Amino acid sequence: MQNLTNKTALITGGSKGIGYGVAAALLAEGMKVAITSRTQKAADEAVSELAKIGKGEIIGIAADVRNFDSQQNAVNQVLDKWGQLDLLVANAGIGHFASVEDMTMEQWHETIDTNLTGVFYSIKAGLDGLKQSKGYFITISSLAGTNFFANGSAYNASKFGVTGFSQAAMLDLRKHDIRVTTIMPGSVATYFNNHQPNDADAWKIQIEDLGQMVVDLMQMHPRTLPSKIEVRPTMPPGA
Repeated sequence: MQNLTNKTALITGGSKGIGYGVAAALLAEGMKVAITSRTQKAADEAVSELAKIGKGEIIGIAADVRNFDSQQNAVNQVLDKWGQLDLLVANAGIGHFASVEDMTMEQWHETIDTNLTGVFYSIKAGLDGLKQSKGYFITISSLAGTNFFANGSAYNASKFGVTGFSQAAMLDLRKHDIRVTTIMPGSVATYFNNHQPNDADAWKIQIEDLGQMVVDLMQMHPRTLPSKIEVRPTMPPGA
């Protein structure tokens, strides 16, 4: 089992939801964690809560994954502060759901640019650091990345893309001893798409469950790679 103390991580979209849960789990293992959010205010608010864990180190960075220079700046801040990048989690994502008749150009581009192009920008920005550390690149896709549904054209396209991109990147980067995994969750209790987590979400995957999954992947012997992981609630309503 790999010791994670003092290893470093950058998590995009880490101010809430899955990214926040992953950050909390890594901090509990003594890692140095940077989270990004589109605004410094949101990043700082999350950092103030995550710091209460009392282990590891945490910083917040304003960054937009749709902009390569912004993402490169986030990576540079991690390298300048801690000197290495051991884990990059491409988590930032949004969802616009509508029929192709009603989907606007702006909604389409925001979904694809954030969910798919943002993943590409993240690994392009972090690649040199991950090569140096022989690190780990984890993308957060979705079960919607293999299962299509009505009103999901933009979201399905982005997550099908993330799933395929991640698997191709895994083949490209393993020669550098960089491991690549895509995690494909089903229903998760998060703030996604303006949802407010509540007690009725108890049946869903919880953010701490996905945080534990990332820890488990990091601690697994590097000879073994779960390259694509589907994860779903054990007992959804009506099952």
